[in-house]
Parts: sequence; structure tokens; C-alpha cells
Amino acid sequence: MAEPFRAVRISERVFWVGAIDWSIRDFHGYATNRGTTYNAYLVMADEIALVDTVKAPFRDEFMSRIRSVVDPRDIKVIVSNHSEMDHSGLLPQTVKAVEPREVLASPMGVKALAEHFHGLAGVTAVKDGERRSLGNATLTFYETRMLHWPDSMISYLDGDEVLFSQDAFGMHLASSERFDDELDPALLNEEAAKYYANILMPYSGLVTKALDRLGSLKLPAKLVAPDHGPVWRRGFAGILASYARWAEQRPTRKAVVVYDTMWGSTAAMARAIGDGLAAGGASANLLPLSAADRSEAATEVLEAGALLVGSSTLNGQMLPTVADILTYLKGLKPANLVGQAFGSYGWSGEAVQHVQDALVQMKVDMVGEAQRCRYVPTGEHLASCRALGELVAARLP
Repeated sequence: MAEPFRAVRISERVFWVGAIDWSIRDFHGYATNRGTTYNAYLVMADEIALVDTVKAPFRDEFMSRIRSVVDPRDIKVIVSNHSEMDHSGLLPQTVKAVEPREVLASPMGVKALAEHFHGLAGVTAVKDGERRSLGNATLTFYETRMLHWPDSMISYLDGDEVLFSQDAFGMHLASSERFDDELDPALLNEEAAKYYANILMPYSGLVTKALDRLGSLKLPAKLVAPDHGPVWRRGFAGILASYARWAEQRPTRKAVVVYDTMWGSTAAMARAIGDGLAAGGASANLLPLSAADRSEAATEVLEAGALLVGSSTLNGQMLPTVADILTYLKGLKPANLVGQAFGSYGWSGEAVQHVQDALVQMKVDMVGEAQRCRYVPTGEHLASCRALGELVAARLP
């Protein structure tokens, strides 16, 4: 019987056997407006290997793609590059169906899988730099701890020169196209930046070290196959350069103004600050939280030099949307930013101080004075906000 889902050949011996999730719009707080893919790869060597599985609800699609190439019971080796459930969710079921000779993971991966799937036994740890022969091909494993989980590793297939990079160099993008050169470069850059900002930005120092090591290994990679998004066969040099730039977190002349408002007063202050930023020669990007989500804000901050945050006061606190974005950004650890807090209030006005305290905890370098006004800002208040924008612009490179 013909399989309803077919594998896609990406090299002489490698097939994509993943799944496309057209409907997902939230990935634990990250807005996946264009869906995603869960990539898995079948290596048709003398000893057939499977690199990663997919999210559990996609079992039928995943197994159908495998069966379009080979009887699953012919698979001898399963590799788990990353134990997060969107890549390991079907591992226990796949092991039961395939009965492979061995299941391989990093040392931390062995521990993580045991704690994910209680009772899953027989997973073998491979060391950094260890090689496994598949007969007429070899897989080599390199640990990439905390990129972005402690268990993360990458696998390299010689001969076909394919680097299975797990979550590195990936993006959340559902598409029927399997290769980067089949898609709009602007779309790829947008989604890759969003992915880096929301997943990898906290580990930028480790990204730099990993890129240096990858360069020193001098692996000839014709294809780079991540666990999400398209396979890179033309534009990998470009995404590599982008990762190096993003990891450096060098400040630019872009300023991000994030705010929420109750009756429009804080919004008016934000607009005045934006006008001052523009007058000072900075690129001002205003993000009202009624229209922007946390992952969009994180993406804008990735290549910014300034972050200004505004909130009205509600029950002695900042607005919940502002508290949410500050908590989210604090975890992502953006670096080398200047900024300030602002907002209007009706009674006691604690929100601005709370925002400022959060920015200080994020190591944002405070510029000038926080801007506060009672109820509706006067022309004088707005002039002070504009002056703050100009002052921040003057601090940008």
C-alpha cells in the first residue's frame, strides 16, 4: 500500500522523515505564527540510522515517511541529539517498533531521557568526538552543552557531509519546501533571528565558543540539517555569520520602546520618547503590548542598543503585560543595552520604579531620569519625554 506521507531525499544517503505542524501558534510562550517542523533524518547506510524522532502527536506521519523508504525494523541505530519532547516524544514508541541494536545520546542525554521516559533503558552514552561506524559511513558526535539544553549534541555524517545540528541554525517555520534556497531569504532571516532571540540569546557566550570550535573542526558540510525549519544547502555561510553577529550582541542605533497603557497617557509618553529618539538619529521601534507579543519584543531587542519600558500603575504594580515582558526578557539576558523607565499614574505611581528596578536587574544602563506623570501628560511632560529620547539616542554608537 502506498504511504500517505513520503520521505524527502536530501542527499545520496539521507532522507528527511519529519513532520510539519501547520497549526501550532505557541511554543511555551514563543509565538510561532508560521507553525513549525519537527525534523528527523534517516541515514541509509549499510547499517541504517535514524537521527531524532518527532513530537508524539505526529507518530503516523513520521512512521509513514520512514516506511516509504524502508521497513522500520531494518533501522539499527537511533540517535537522540536533543531530548526535548518535540524531538524525543516518539522515542519510546519508535524503540519498541524498531528494536534497534543501539540508541545513542550524549551522557547528559542519557540522564534526561531516563527522567523523561521512566523505564526507557538501553540508551548508550557517546563521548564528545566519538565515532560510530555504519559500515560504509561514519557518524561523529560533538557535545554542544546548553545550546540550548545540557544534553544537546550535534552529529556529523561523513561521505554525504551532512551536519545534523539539532536546534542550532533552526527556526519555527512550517513549509512544504525542505531547503533554504527554495524559500525567501528575507523570511529565513526574520524567522532565524526570532528563533535565536527567543531560544539561544541567553547562551550567546556559548554560541561564540561553539562557532569557534566548529570552525576549528573544519568539517566539510554540504548540508546543515537542523531539527526545525529548512535544511541549509546554499545559505549556511550567511546564517553562520548572523549567529556570530547575534552572539556578539553589539549595540546598534536601534531603540526599542515597549509599553502598555490604560487610558492612553503612557502611550502618549512613548510616542514623545520615540520622536526624541528619531530626532537624535536613532531608529525608534515602538511596541505597544496590546499589539505585540513577548517573542516579537525579544526579536527586536536582539539587534538593539536601547530598551525603554513604560507602564501605567495598576493596584500599586506595573501592568501585567509589562511584568510579563520584563520577566521574559530577563530570562533571555540581552546585553549591552541602555534605557530607562516611564509611565503615568493616578494615585501612588509605583509602576515606574518597579520597571526601573527590573531594568537594573537586567543590567540595562540607565540614562537620564525616569519619566513619570500624574494622569494626562502636559506639553511639558511630553517635552521631557522627548528630551529623554534624544538623550538615549546620544548614548547609542
